Amino acid sequence: MSTTVLEITAISPPPASTPDLTLPLCFFDIIWLHFHPIRRLIFYNHPCTEAEFSSTIVPNLKHSLSLTLQHFPPVAGNLLYPLDTDKSRPFLRYLSGDTAPLTIAVSRRDFDEVSSSHARDSDQFYEFLPPMPPTIEEENYKIAPLIALQATLFPGRGICIGVSNHHCLGDARSIVGFMWAWAEVNKNNGDEQLRNRSPPLIYDRSSAFGDTQKADEKYWSATRNIPLTSSSFPVPSGRVRAAFTLHQSDIKKLKNKVLSKNPDLVFISSFAVTAAYTWSSVVKSADAAGEDVDENKDEVFFFPADARGRPNAMVDPPVPVNYFGNCLGGGMIMMEHKKVVAEEGFVAAAEAIADQIKNQVNKKENFLKGADNWLSEMPKFGELSTFGVSGSPKFDLLNSDFGWGTGSRLEVLSMDKEKYSMSLCNSSDSPGGLVVGLSLPKERMDAFATIFEDGLKY
Repeated sequence: MSTTVLEITAISPPPASTPDLTLPLCFFDIIWLHFHPIRRLIFYNHPCTEAEFSSTIVPNLKHSLSLTLQHFPPVAGNLLYPLDTDKSRPFLRYLSGDTAPLTIAVSRRDFDEVSSSHARDSDQFYEFLPPMPPTIEEENYKIAPLIALQATLFPGRGICIGVSNHHCLGDARSIVGFMWAWAEVNKNNGDEQLRNRSPPLIYDRSSAFGDTQKADEKYWSATRNIPLTSSSFPVPSGRVRAAFTLHQSDIKKLKNKVLSKNPDLVFISSFAVTAAYTWSSVVKSADAAGEDVDENKDEVFFFPADARGRPNAMVDPPVPVNYFGNCLGGGMIMMEHKKVVAEEGFVAAAEAIADQIKNQVNKKENFLKGADNWLSEMPKFGELSTFGVSGSPKFDLLNSDFGWGTGSRLEVLSMDKEKYSMSLCNSSDSPGGLVVGLSLPKERMDAFATIFEDGLKY
């Protein structure tokens, strides 16, 4: 291994700064109970010596993390999962003295290579990511930590911040918000802005969602017989990782293509064309790589949508925008493989995504409708080819500025466990552009790259 762990430190909020907290899970959380951890890396171009890293940067990271945790107590807490699932239900708990582990490491790998955009072996990235602490048993519960963090120095070149978290802790808006806060405290050498946050964060599920008891019970009944297990790194993954930039001019070109084919469509978002172009190219790559594909089989595309502040059919008034936890709805498209890979497959996909945004996500009577049945409907997708989206340009981890500038590259390692998905963030060097991240077998990635690049040449 080219990376050496220097230390692992348990970081707690300042003494007596944070009251104990217990948070029962609602159905928005329960759906993620047995999902793999979310794993992300942020690379920073910041030339730094080992001496400066050890004497200045590491102490600052530890101090700022401690200050930040007092404003985000669940992050330092644990998931308590009952041993007797017939008598009790899981919940999140923070107790005074709970901690979040911070790993400090130094790597001899080539920073420019690992933070580049071309296809690279996925397995090497796990050196920069902390494993989730093991689950332990105590009294009547399994106790599972919710987060792990790591700072890795590439001497003279840059720093990588890695974060692993249990999805029960929160969705992208919540976790990215925590990372933004930690970075801000580190950069400003204090938490004054967090102390003056208005409105303050809401953690209590009942005050955010109202009465969701029926849905909560239905979700728990469907999952309580599944054992809670610790998750290991998916190595060897058999994957390569690569990033593809759609410049603002590319996005405009894709929009114009869709609008020219459908004069009745007056607007289409950058997200819709980016997601559609990526999805259709990934589906086509299976054929190009010589995989045995049933052209009549449905391809499924999922995309998340933050439900905070959004009128919906389930929670009225809507969940406050300052709620910390899980609060996701979304859209779904099913389309025959032969239609997605057809000459106008991208256009058809873009129109379908735009329709879902307009008539599902943005319509109160449809958004979150039937959410209490989502879990029971999932098995029917098990045999289908699915593709999803991880992350959002609205909640961009690259904007986490620890005082070293914004990040230069985001890697979402949790995609290595999925078949398949894309990450999405803003481009750090192409204004108005978007960066798509993928984790695929090498043959699929090579085919995808050709399809993706050729499709932008018209």
